[in-house]
Amino acid sequence: MTNKLQQYFPMLRSQPDILYEIQHNHRLSDLYCSWTRSQQEEFLNFCSGAKGLKVLYDGFAKDILSPEIHPERLNELLSLILGREVTILQALPNDSTRIADESSLLLMDIVIKLDDGSIANVEIQKIGYHFPGQRCACYSADLLLRQYKSLQQEKTKKPFSYRNIQKVYTIVLFEKNTGDFHKFPSTWLHHFQQKSDTGLKLNLLQEYYLIPLDIFRKFQHNNSVNTRFDAWLTFLSSDDPDDIISVISSYPDFKAMYEQIYEICLNTERMMEMFSKELQELDRNTVRYMIDEMQEELDQQKEVLKKNEKELEQNQLLIEMQASELEQSRTQIQMQASELEQSRTQIQMQASELEQSRTQIQVQASQLEEKDRVLREALKRIAELEALSL
Repeated sequence: MTNKLQQYFPMLRSQPDILYEIQHNHRLSDLYCSWTRSQQEEFLNFCSGAKGLKVLYDGFAKDILSPEIHPERLNELLSLILGREVTILQALPNDSTRIADESSLLLMDIVIKLDDGSIANVEIQKIGYHFPGQRCACYSADLLLRQYKSLQQEKTKKPFSYRNIQKVYTIVLFEKNTGDFHKFPSTWLHHFQQKSDTGLKLNLLQEYYLIPLDIFRKFQHNNSVNTRFDAWLTFLSSDDPDDIISVISSYPDFKAMYEQIYEICLNTERMMEMFSKELQELDRNTVRYMIDEMQEELDQQKEVLKKNEKELEQNQLLIEMQASELEQSRTQIQMQASELEQSRTQIQMQASELEQSRTQIQVQASQLEEKDRVLREALKRIAELEALSL
């Protein structure tokens, strides 16, 4: 593999030199042998410059962006994010109550006071937490409350005033994001602030800046570094040697930060300990991420199940109503059938009575005919007798 970076950083050692040191130290050799083949190659590649280094390793990011040692670096990065010139006055103790195990996913978490009195909480996360909006809101509220309590406890001649509470900025950079950020594949800086839907303007103090670095890398891939902001985000997110060369070619002052990290790489023991810690954290983060994913999937399945149960209850109620209506219809049909049977019986009785009446009429007609015949014969004899008498 061609070592493009060695000409820019001559302090970089060759892989055989690094291996020689490891193999002649039993503890380091045992540690090295505990890694997989790909992990060994990764370690040698970035220590030798065959591949770019990961600035967001835990031991690097805190040193590079330390507000106490290099405030000018964080000043510039924050100015680019906030879109205005800012200066850090001091770093504040971070006494926020963090959820257990959160520190394993945080590369950096500092609270700083800016020159206008506002407070910024700057985080760099390895893997973005689920529900980032809710989490950011909680910690922003925590900082706002700290400021409120601090002002109330100050023993000054002036009474407490809400006017003295300054803005709180929550700034989070994600090495790998989760959630809805992927719905915006060409956007890597999201600014949130509260505003009214009526146009009324009030200073509600809380603002949020969320930067998914993995989305920036995808969008920036094969593009040149055109701005200081591009340079900073590339510096923080990319370990590609071509990207590193592009950054220091466009902005030579970034070379000092890379050199600071490569100076650390000369300490093989420290680098191996750092790399081992990263591997452990990666395993923990992977497990945690999988647990979060499974929990989210389980929650979604519960919601679907709850929805299906509700639909089932509604369908069951509908079936019961239809069954009740069917039973009513069956009862009504049975009643109608009974009435019809009664009507048929009545008709049959009437038909029988009619048949009897017809028979009786026929008998009476026959009797009437017989009487008519007898009467005609009697009249005939009478006529004959009258004729003889004449």
